[in-house]
Amino acid sequence: MTSIDPDTPGTDTPGTDTPGTDTSRTDTSGTDTARTDASRTGTPRTDTSGTTEPPRRVPAVQAMRGAARQLGELLGAAPERVSALQPTPDGWLADVEMVELERVPETMTILATYRVTLDSQGQLLGYERQRRYARGQLDRGR
Repeated sequence: MTSIDPDTPGTDTPGTDTPGTDTSRTDTSGTDTARTDASRTGTPRTDTSGTTEPPRRVPAVQAMRGAARQLGELLGAAPERVSALQPTPDGWLADVEMVELERVPETMTILATYRVTLDSQGQLLGYERQRRYARGQLDRGR
């Protein structure tokens, strides 16, 4: 049995990083500070071989909301709706409908469809206007 003497160098002192001892510590809130869960911190996880997994794709609902919100902020207008959303290897593609020009009667209001590219975390990478149309216009032959 090993005795613990804080005044003698080389003895096992609780809390030191001696090989073969558990170095995890608990802060005053009871949280284990030496072990963190990567899924809570948002950082990529590293396995024992040292390789890093790519971050997971945000859920479809979060991607839809993010696409509409971010495009609205860039264009300075409120989005009408997200009319399409599809996953890609690198993130998401979304089609967002925006009001371009208010008109009276409302059926003559000009809308535009924007194709928005998001990364896997839902951040806007780019956008492009696909088409413009009057609110009352039907898609024919599309």
